[in-house]
Amino acid sequence: MAYNDRYDESAKRRDAARRRRAIAMRKKRRRQVFIRKCMMAAAVVAVVGGLVGWCVRGKDKPDKESNIVEAQTVAVAADGDMEPKIQTPSIPYAQKAANYQEITDESIFSMNIAVLEVESGKVVAGRNYDTRIYPASMTKVMTLIVAAENIGDFSQTYTFRFEDLNELYIGEATVAGYEEDEVIGVDDLLYGLVLPSGADSAVALANMISGSEEAFAQLMNKKAQELGLKNTHFSNPTGLHAEDQYTTPAEMAMIMEAAMSNPVCAKYLSTYQHTTAATPQHPEGILLTSTMFSRMYGDEVEGVKITAGKTGYTDEARHCLVSYAEKNGKHYVAVISDAQDKWYSIFDTFALYKDYAG
Repeated sequence: MAYNDRYDESAKRRDAARRRRAIAMRKKRRRQVFIRKCMMAAAVVAVVGGLVGWCVRGKDKPDKESNIVEAQTVAVAADGDMEPKIQTPSIPYAQKAANYQEITDESIFSMNIAVLEVESGKVVAGRNYDTRIYPASMTKVMTLIVAAENIGDFSQTYTFRFEDLNELYIGEATVAGYEEDEVIGVDDLLYGLVLPSGADSAVALANMISGSEEAFAQLMNKKAQELGLKNTHFSNPTGLHAEDQYTTPAEMAMIMEAAMSNPVCAKYLSTYQHTTAATPQHPEGILLTSTMFSRMYGDEVEGVKITAGKTGYTDEARHCLVSYAEKNGKHYVAVISDAQDKWYSIFDTFALYKDYAG
Protein backbone atom coordinates (compact mmCIF):
# COMPACT_ATOMS: atom_id res chain seq x y z
CA MET A 1 0.00 0.00 0.00
CA ALA A 2 1.36 3.44 -0.96
CA TYR A 3 2.30 5.92 1.74
CA ASN A 4 -0.54 8.29 0.79
CA ASP A 5 -3.05 5.42 0.92
CA ARG A 6 -1.82 4.43 4.39
CA TYR A 7 -2.05 8.06 5.47
CA ASP A 8 -5.64 8.32 4.15
CA GLU A 9 -6.69 5.10 5.90
CA SER A 10 -5.10 6.23 9.13
CA ALA A 11 -6.82 9.59 8.89
CA LYS A 12 -10.17 7.89 8.26
CA ARG A 13 -9.73 5.69 11.32
CA ARG A 14 -8.88 8.70 13.47
CA ASP A 15 -11.90 10.59 12.15
CA ALA A 16 -14.19 7.64 12.82
CA ALA A 17 -12.87 7.29 16.35
CA ARG A 18 -13.38 10.99 17.01
CA ARG A 19 -16.94 10.82 15.76
CA ARG A 20 -17.74 7.82 17.96
CA ARG A 21 -16.41 9.67 20.98
CA ALA A 22 -18.36 12.77 19.99
CA ILE A 23 -21.63 10.82 19.81
CA ALA A 24 -21.03 9.37 23.26
CA MET A 25 -20.34 12.79 24.77
CA ARG A 26 -22.92 14.86 22.87
CA LYS A 27 -25.75 14.52 25.38
CA LYS A 28 -23.44 15.29 28.28
CA ARG A 29 -22.04 18.31 26.44
CA ARG A 30 -25.51 19.64 25.66
CA ARG A 31 -26.39 19.48 29.35
CA GLN A 32 -23.12 21.28 30.18
CA VAL A 33 -23.76 23.98 27.60
CA PHE A 34 -27.30 24.47 28.91
CA ILE A 35 -26.03 24.82 32.47
CA ARG A 36 -23.27 27.19 31.36
CA LYS A 37 -25.74 29.41 29.50
CA CYS A 38 -27.99 29.53 32.56
CA MET A 39 -25.03 30.52 34.74
CA MET A 40 -23.89 33.18 32.26
CA ALA A 41 -27.42 34.59 32.05
CA ALA A 42 -27.51 34.79 35.83
CA ALA A 43 -24.12 36.51 35.79
CA VAL A 44 -25.35 39.11 33.30
CA VAL A 45 -28.39 39.82 35.49
CA ALA A 46 -26.07 40.19 38.49
CA VAL A 47 -23.74 42.56 36.62
CA VAL A 48 -26.62 44.74 35.40
CA GLY A 49 -28.09 44.78 38.89
CA GLY A 50 -24.73 45.70 40.36
CA LEU A 51 -24.26 48.55 37.92
CA VAL A 52 -27.72 49.90 38.71
CA GLY A 53 -26.94 49.73 42.40
CA TRP A 54 -23.58 51.41 41.87
CA CYS A 55 -25.24 54.28 40.00
CA VAL A 56 -27.93 54.68 42.67
CA ARG A 57 -25.41 54.71 45.51
CA GLY A 58 -23.20 57.22 43.66
CA LYS A 59 -19.91 55.53 44.52
CA ASP A 60 -16.55 56.76 43.28
CA LYS A 61 -15.51 55.97 39.71
CA PRO A 62 -13.81 52.58 39.26
CA ASP A 63 -10.13 52.39 38.43
CA LYS A 64 -8.71 51.72 34.95
CA GLU A 65 -8.93 47.94 35.31
CA SER A 66 -12.58 48.20 36.37
CA ASN A 67 -13.28 50.40 33.36
CA ILE A 68 -11.93 47.68 31.08
CA VAL A 69 -14.09 45.05 32.74
CA GLU A 70 -17.15 47.29 32.45
CA ALA A 71 -16.39 47.86 28.78
CA GLN A 72 -16.62 44.14 28.16
CA THR A 73 -20.09 43.73 29.70
CA VAL A 74 -23.09 43.74 27.42
CA ALA A 75 -26.22 45.86 27.70
CA VAL A 76 -29.62 44.19 27.57
CA ALA A 77 -31.86 46.04 25.10
CA ALA A 78 -35.59 46.46 25.51
CA ASP A 79 -36.31 43.64 23.06
CA GLY A 80 -34.03 41.25 24.96
CA ASP A 81 -31.17 41.37 22.45
CA MET A 82 -27.63 42.03 23.64
CA GLU A 83 -25.11 44.32 21.98
CA PRO A 84 -21.60 45.65 22.68
CA LYS A 85 -21.46 48.81 24.81
CA ILE A 86 -18.42 50.36 23.16
CA GLN A 87 -17.72 51.02 19.50
CA THR A 88 -14.31 51.91 18.09
CA PRO A 89 -13.87 55.71 17.86
CA SER A 90 -12.82 57.36 14.62
CA ILE A 91 -9.16 58.31 14.22
CA PRO A 92 -7.32 60.80 11.98
CA TYR A 93 -5.54 59.54 8.88
CA ALA A 94 -1.82 59.06 9.51
CA GLN A 95 0.08 61.85 7.80
CA LYS A 96 3.83 62.34 7.58
CA ALA A 97 5.01 64.53 10.45
CA ALA A 98 6.86 67.77 9.76
CA ASN A 99 9.80 66.40 11.74
CA TYR A 100 9.57 62.94 10.12
CA GLN A 101 12.78 60.91 10.30
CA GLU A 102 13.69 58.48 7.54
CA ILE A 103 15.21 55.40 9.17
CA THR A 104 18.56 54.73 7.56
CA ASP A 105 20.19 53.02 10.54
CA GLU A 106 21.58 49.76 9.15
CA SER A 107 21.41 48.12 12.59
CA ILE A 108 17.60 48.12 12.18
CA PHE A 109 17.15 45.27 9.75
CA SER A 110 13.39 45.24 9.02
CA MET A 111 12.55 46.50 5.56
CA ASN A 112 9.18 48.19 6.18
CA ILE A 113 8.58 50.37 9.23
CA ALA A 114 6.22 53.00 10.60
CA VAL A 115 6.31 54.75 13.97
CA LEU A 116 3.03 56.55 14.67
CA GLU A 117 2.55 59.11 17.45
CA VAL A 118 -1.00 58.48 18.63
CA GLU A 119 -1.73 61.90 20.11
CA SER A 120 -0.88 63.76 16.90
CA GLY A 121 -1.84 61.00 14.49
CA LYS A 122 1.44 61.58 12.64
CA VAL A 123 4.04 59.16 11.30
CA VAL A 124 7.20 60.43 13.02
CA ALA A 125 9.63 57.89 11.56
CA GLY A 126 9.65 55.15 8.99
CA ARG A 127 11.12 53.17 6.18
CA ASN A 128 8.81 52.42 3.24
CA TYR A 129 6.00 53.44 5.60
CA ASP A 130 3.46 53.86 2.79
CA THR A 131 4.49 50.78 0.79
CA ARG A 132 2.07 47.88 0.40
CA ILE A 133 2.87 44.91 2.62
CA TYR A 134 1.23 41.58 3.40
CA PRO A 135 -0.03 41.86 6.99
CA ALA A 136 0.13 38.14 7.85
CA SER A 137 -1.38 37.61 11.32
CA MET A 138 -1.33 41.33 12.10
CA THR A 139 -4.60 40.95 10.19
CA LYS A 140 -6.13 39.60 13.37
CA VAL A 141 -6.10 43.08 14.92
CA MET A 142 -8.77 44.07 12.39
CA THR A 143 -10.51 40.73 12.93
CA LEU A 144 -10.64 41.58 16.64
CA ILE A 145 -12.11 45.05 16.00
CA VAL A 146 -14.84 43.73 13.72
CA ALA A 147 -15.66 40.85 16.05
CA ALA A 148 -15.87 43.09 19.12
CA GLU A 149 -18.19 45.50 17.32
CA ASN A 150 -20.46 42.88 15.79
CA ILE A 151 -20.89 40.17 18.42
CA GLY A 152 -24.41 40.77 19.64
CA ASP A 153 -24.22 38.40 22.60
CA PHE A 154 -20.96 37.75 24.42
CA SER A 155 -22.47 34.66 26.09
CA GLN A 156 -22.67 32.86 22.74
CA THR A 157 -20.72 29.67 22.09
CA TYR A 158 -19.40 28.12 18.89
CA THR A 159 -19.16 24.41 18.13
CA PHE A 160 -16.16 23.62 15.96
CA ARG A 161 -16.74 21.48 12.88
CA PHE A 162 -14.36 19.23 11.00
CA GLU A 163 -14.50 21.54 7.98
CA ASP A 164 -13.51 24.54 10.14
CA LEU A 165 -10.26 22.90 11.14
CA ASN A 166 -9.26 20.60 8.31
CA GLU A 167 -8.01 23.22 5.85
CA LEU A 168 -6.16 25.06 8.62
CA TYR A 169 -4.21 21.94 9.56
CA ILE A 170 -3.51 21.15 5.91
CA GLY A 171 -2.24 24.71 5.46
CA GLU A 172 -0.18 24.45 8.67
CA ALA A 173 -1.87 27.54 10.07
CA THR A 174 -1.17 28.59 13.64
CA VAL A 175 -4.09 27.59 15.85
CA ALA A 176 -5.20 27.94 19.46
CA GLY A 177 -5.80 24.19 19.57
CA TYR A 178 -9.58 23.78 19.63
CA GLU A 179 -10.95 20.45 18.39
CA GLU A 180 -13.85 19.14 16.37
CA ASP A 181 -17.17 19.31 18.29
CA GLU A 182 -15.56 21.42 21.04
CA VAL A 183 -17.89 24.15 22.34
CA ILE A 184 -16.05 27.44 22.97
CA GLY A 185 -17.35 30.75 24.33
CA VAL A 186 -16.77 34.15 22.74
CA ASP A 187 -14.26 35.28 25.38
CA ASP A 188 -12.04 32.25 24.80
CA LEU A 189 -12.35 32.67 21.04
CA LEU A 190 -11.10 36.26 21.30
CA TYR A 191 -8.21 35.26 23.53
CA GLY A 192 -7.44 32.39 21.13
CA LEU A 193 -7.48 34.83 18.22
CA VAL A 194 -4.98 37.27 19.74
CA LEU A 195 -2.64 35.46 22.13
CA PRO A 196 -1.50 32.37 20.16
CA SER A 197 -2.72 33.92 16.88
CA GLY A 198 -5.28 31.16 16.39
CA ALA A 199 -6.65 30.84 12.89
CA ASP A 200 -9.23 28.42 14.32
CA SER A 201 -10.60 31.23 16.48
CA ALA A 202 -10.67 33.59 13.49
CA VAL A 203 -12.69 31.13 11.42
CA ALA A 204 -15.10 30.49 14.29
CA LEU A 205 -15.71 34.20 14.90
CA ALA A 206 -16.23 34.81 11.18
CA ASN A 207 -18.76 31.99 10.94
CA MET A 208 -20.52 33.07 14.13
CA ILE A 209 -20.90 36.68 13.02
CA SER A 210 -21.23 36.50 9.25
CA GLY A 211 -21.75 32.86 8.29
CA SER A 212 -18.51 32.65 6.31
CA GLU A 213 -14.99 34.04 6.09
CA GLU A 214 -15.83 35.78 2.83
CA ALA A 215 -18.79 37.64 4.34
CA PHE A 216 -16.73 38.57 7.40
CA ALA A 217 -13.97 39.95 5.15
CA GLN A 218 -16.58 42.31 3.71
CA LEU A 219 -17.15 43.67 7.22
CA MET A 220 -13.38 44.07 7.61
CA ASN A 221 -13.19 46.09 4.41
CA LYS A 222 -16.19 48.17 5.49
CA LYS A 223 -14.39 48.96 8.73
CA ALA A 224 -11.24 49.84 6.79
CA GLN A 225 -13.29 52.38 4.84
CA GLU A 226 -14.78 53.78 8.05
CA LEU A 227 -11.25 54.27 9.39
CA GLY A 228 -10.35 56.14 6.21
CA LEU A 229 -7.74 53.60 5.08
CA LYS A 230 -6.72 54.17 1.48
CA ASN A 231 -4.41 51.26 0.71
CA THR A 232 -5.75 48.33 2.75
CA HIS A 233 -7.82 45.34 1.67
CA PHE A 234 -8.74 42.06 3.36
CA SER A 235 -9.90 38.77 1.88
CA ASN A 236 -9.80 36.62 5.04
CA PRO A 237 -9.80 37.04 8.85
CA THR A 238 -6.88 34.67 9.52
CA GLY A 239 -3.96 36.45 7.87
CA LEU A 240 -3.14 33.45 5.68
CA HIS A 241 -1.48 34.68 2.52
CA ALA A 242 -3.61 36.08 -0.28
CA GLU A 243 -2.47 38.40 -3.04
CA ASP A 244 -5.42 40.72 -2.45
CA GLN A 245 -4.83 41.00 1.30
CA TYR A 246 -2.57 43.97 1.94
CA THR A 247 -2.02 47.16 3.91
CA THR A 248 0.86 49.59 4.56
CA PRO A 249 2.92 50.04 7.72
CA ALA A 250 1.27 53.42 8.36
CA GLU A 251 -2.26 52.07 7.88
CA MET A 252 -1.50 48.99 9.99
CA ALA A 253 -0.49 51.44 12.71
CA MET A 254 -3.86 53.15 12.32
CA ILE A 255 -5.65 49.82 12.72
CA MET A 256 -3.73 49.17 15.95
CA GLU A 257 -4.48 52.68 17.18
CA ALA A 258 -8.18 52.09 16.54
CA ALA A 259 -8.09 48.76 18.36
CA MET A 260 -6.37 50.25 21.41
CA SER A 261 -8.95 53.04 21.56
CA ASN A 262 -11.59 50.35 22.16
CA PRO A 263 -11.18 49.01 25.73
CA VAL A 264 -12.64 45.63 24.75
CA CYS A 265 -9.98 45.12 22.07
CA ALA A 266 -7.25 46.65 24.24
CA LYS A 267 -7.81 44.04 26.93
CA TYR A 268 -7.08 41.10 24.64
CA LEU A 269 -4.11 42.77 22.94
CA SER A 270 -2.58 43.60 26.35
CA THR A 271 -2.83 40.13 27.92
CA TYR A 272 0.14 37.81 28.43
CA GLN A 273 -1.62 34.53 29.27
CA HIS A 274 -5.13 33.16 29.64
CA THR A 275 -6.50 29.70 30.41
CA THR A 276 -9.70 28.76 28.59
CA ALA A 277 -12.74 27.22 30.22
CA ALA A 278 -12.69 23.45 30.72
CA THR A 279 -14.31 21.30 28.03
CA PRO A 280 -14.56 17.52 27.55
CA GLN A 281 -11.78 17.80 24.97
CA HIS A 282 -9.62 19.91 27.31
CA PRO A 283 -10.67 19.21 30.92
CA GLU A 284 -8.05 21.62 32.28
CA GLY A 285 -8.59 24.24 29.59
CA ILE A 286 -5.89 25.45 27.20
CA LEU A 287 -3.15 27.80 28.38
CA LEU A 288 -2.93 30.52 25.74
CA THR A 289 0.20 32.70 25.63
CA SER A 290 0.84 35.93 23.73
CA THR A 291 3.33 35.35 20.94
CA MET A 292 4.68 38.86 21.58
CA PHE A 293 4.87 38.84 25.38
CA SER A 294 6.48 35.41 25.29
CA ARG A 295 9.45 37.18 23.65
CA MET A 296 9.57 40.33 25.78
CA TYR A 297 8.52 41.80 29.12
CA GLY A 298 7.74 45.17 27.54
CA ASP A 299 10.00 47.24 29.79
CA GLU A 300 13.37 46.40 28.24
CA VAL A 301 13.81 49.94 26.88
CA GLU A 302 14.38 52.54 29.58
CA GLY A 303 11.46 54.94 29.85
CA VAL A 304 9.28 52.86 27.52
CA LYS A 305 6.42 50.53 28.39
CA ILE A 306 5.20 48.28 25.56
CA THR A 307 1.67 47.39 26.60
CA ALA A 308 0.14 45.52 23.66
CA GLY A 309 0.96 43.92 20.35
CA LYS A 310 0.38 41.29 17.70
CA THR A 311 2.94 39.25 15.77
CA GLY A 312 2.64 37.77 12.30
CA TYR A 313 4.47 35.53 9.88
CA THR A 314 4.04 34.07 6.42
CA ASP A 315 6.67 33.12 3.89
CA GLU A 316 5.64 36.12 1.78
CA ALA A 317 5.37 38.70 4.59
CA ARG A 318 8.19 37.24 6.68
CA HIS A 319 8.20 38.27 10.35
CA CYS A 320 5.90 41.11 11.35
CA LEU A 321 5.04 42.92 14.56
CA VAL A 322 2.66 45.73 15.46
CA SER A 323 3.02 47.04 19.02
CA TYR A 324 1.70 49.82 21.24
CA ALA A 325 3.80 51.68 23.80
CA GLU A 326 3.93 54.64 26.15
CA LYS A 327 6.95 56.97 26.45
CA ASN A 328 7.21 60.32 28.23
CA GLY A 329 3.45 60.53 28.61
CA LYS A 330 2.77 59.94 24.90
CA HIS A 331 1.62 56.82 23.09
CA TYR A 332 3.14 55.26 19.99
CA VAL A 333 2.48 52.42 17.57
CA ALA A 334 5.43 50.75 15.86
CA VAL A 335 4.91 48.50 12.85
CA ILE A 336 7.57 46.21 11.43
CA SER A 337 7.33 43.84 8.50
CA ASP A 338 9.70 41.86 6.31
CA ALA A 339 12.05 41.00 9.17
CA GLN A 340 14.37 38.05 8.62
CA ASP A 341 13.79 36.54 12.05
CA LYS A 342 11.25 36.88 14.87
CA TRP A 343 13.99 38.22 17.15
CA TYR A 344 14.94 40.88 14.62
CA SER A 345 11.35 42.14 14.80
CA ILE A 346 11.60 42.31 18.60
CA PHE A 347 14.97 44.07 18.82
CA ASP A 348 14.15 46.39 15.92
CA THR A 349 11.00 47.38 17.82
CA PHE A 350 13.07 48.18 20.91
CA ALA A 351 15.37 50.36 18.80
CA LEU A 352 12.44 52.23 17.25
CA TYR A 353 10.95 53.16 20.60
CA LYS A 354 14.35 54.09 22.00
CA ASP A 355 15.56 56.26 19.13
CA TYR A 356 12.52 57.49 17.20
CA ALA A 357 9.64 57.82 19.69
CA GLY A 358 9.41 61.15 21.50
